[in-house]
Amino acid sequence: MKLKQLENLITIDQDITDDNYGTYYNKRSVEQLLNYGLILLDKPPGPTSHQVVAWAKRILEIPKAGHSGTLDPQVTGVLPLGLGDGTKALGVLLLGPKEYCALGRLHSLPSKEQLDSILKQFCGDIYQRPPQRSAVSRQTRIRRIFELELLEQKERLILIRILCEAGTYIRKLIYDFGEVLGYGGTMIELRRTRVSQFHEDYPLVTMHQLAIAFTDWKEKKDDSTLLKLIHPIEHALSEIKSVVIRDSAVDALCHGAQLAVPGILQISENLQKDEIVGIYTQKGEIVALGQSIMLGEDIQDATKGYAFETKRLIMKPNTYPKSWRTKPNKDNVEKK
Repeated sequence: MKLKQLENLITIDQDITDDNYGTYYNKRSVEQLLNYGLILLDKPPGPTSHQVVAWAKRILEIPKAGHSGTLDPQVTGVLPLGLGDGTKALGVLLLGPKEYCALGRLHSLPSKEQLDSILKQFCGDIYQRPPQRSAVSRQTRIRRIFELELLEQKERLILIRILCEAGTYIRKLIYDFGEVLGYGGTMIELRRTRVSQFHEDYPLVTMHQLAIAFTDWKEKKDDSTLLKLIHPIEHALSEIKSVVIRDSAVDALCHGAQLAVPGILQISENLQKDEIVGIYTQKGEIVALGQSIMLGEDIQDATKGYAFETKRLIMKPNTYPKSWRTKPNKDNVEKK
């Protein structure tokens, strides 16, 4: 099955891929997924996001994992975890929106009309200053609220759905609702229901399920459940544009080279300058995140020149063979 982001690409050139190198993204073993995997965790109340990551590393017996955005200890919900080198791709999820369901208590009983008016006022760009206990500097920032919906009201209790830009402080938002109404408000409970393209109705994983699945694989050699819980990290990149490259260009990128036109096989439609893209092998493996230097239409017409700047390497070097030519060493050239 082809990745969503690799459908309907513009083909610039064609080439074949060597099955002796790399692995088709959807045919990775458990061992490979533990370094290029994505887990969509349902975070429980109590632990910090950092503690959850530490538990996942201990359960899966891996040295490296990370999450896509901090949730406070008592907040529950969608927490994407990247495994191994897959953590390098998680920053892309910050480009997408986040959705929350918040239960708040207002300090006086508002009318339905007052609440509707407040929700309309807070849609769009708002100014927020992080709370005193925030891990970031307390500078006023602009955050965008895409949608606000009153799901339910029971006297002074309100249940609200918020679709917003990453970095929005929901506790502060509820507090500001109360301030504008004139009598204050407090957030009681919060659940994150969406991170970018990953919604709450996507099959989420609990720590208990993860532990059982890993034990089944480790002790019973049964990987069937674990393969359902760990997704290829490429699924995290479905909302950004894509570039597919030749096998011969892969290792050069993994050693720090920029992507030139001759190495490109396919690109997304309507590619603009300075866009962040995923750079893939013909097997669908993510090689790196890059930034476009040229317009897509110019790439189609060009025969040479750098088209993308490599921003974040994800694939390990030497996964594919070296293909560039090196100049011969003068000492090794036989004198005539």
